[in-house]
Amino acid sequence: MGLQHYADLESCLSVAVDAAKRAGQIIANNFNTAKVIEHKGMVDLVTETDKACEDLIFKLLKSTFPSHELIGEETSAENGTPLLTDAPTWIVDPLDGTTNFVHRFPFVCVSIGLVVNKVPVVGVVYNPILKELFTAVQGKGAYLNGKLIHASSQDKIGNSILATEVGTTRDKQTVDRTTNCINNLLFQVRSVRLSGSCAMNLCGVACGRLDMFYETGFGGPWDVAGGALIVQEAGGLIFDPSGKDFDLMSRRIGASNGHLKQPLVTALTSYV
Repeated sequence: MGLQHYADLESCLSVAVDAAKRAGQIIANNFNTAKVIEHKGMVDLVTETDKACEDLIFKLLKSTFPSHELIGEETSAENGTPLLTDAPTWIVDPLDGTTNFVHRFPFVCVSIGLVVNKVPVVGVVYNPILKELFTAVQGKGAYLNGKLIHASSQDKIGNSILATEVGTTRDKQTVDRTTNCINNLLFQVRSVRLSGSCAMNLCGVACGRLDMFYETGFGGPWDVAGGALIVQEAGGLIFDPSGKDFDLMSRRIGASNGHLKQPLVTALTSYV
């Protein structure tokens, strides 16, 4: 399959959208029901729905693209995260925002990214509760429910909205560093949001609801593989919070519109 051809990427996008919508239906069907919860850590949760969604997505992708590699959050939790190669690789978070899902807070989504030569080329993020489908193909722009979206034009950090997350690690040193960073930023931005979904935060930057986002120590590449491309195709920037190039496997990400990368990086200096 010649993935360099846009027609092929469009067919990959179509399959990813189908998979995301099918998994999204499972999430929607179980959103208001009692949840069977397991703990991956003190505050890191997984439910039967996470696993059912990943199984569905993997089966569909494997049957359609048998030569492609697969990396998923739940299989990685059990077996360790595979190494990312240059081969076409689908990176899947079947339910980003599991804690939100457990508490019926509607920032939950399916995230699916296709990566070739370690570069995201197709991205899908679907929130079945808000019925928002974000999509992107490399070089073709980013879309929300079929309409072209753009990152914001805000160029003053003092007028910006920033999103971040506190993560699932709760040792005092990590929590202090995280909250000290947020405390510093509160004096520089208009407001801060912590919504509980890395993928949804990235889509917020892509469609201009948020001006900036950063997070360190999140679960893995499945949190960002779909959303990172959507931000870039919407005219936003993706980078390491230090200002260096973004590494998909690093569990660190910064995102901004086209104007606020340097102010964010400067504000994060000594914290990340």
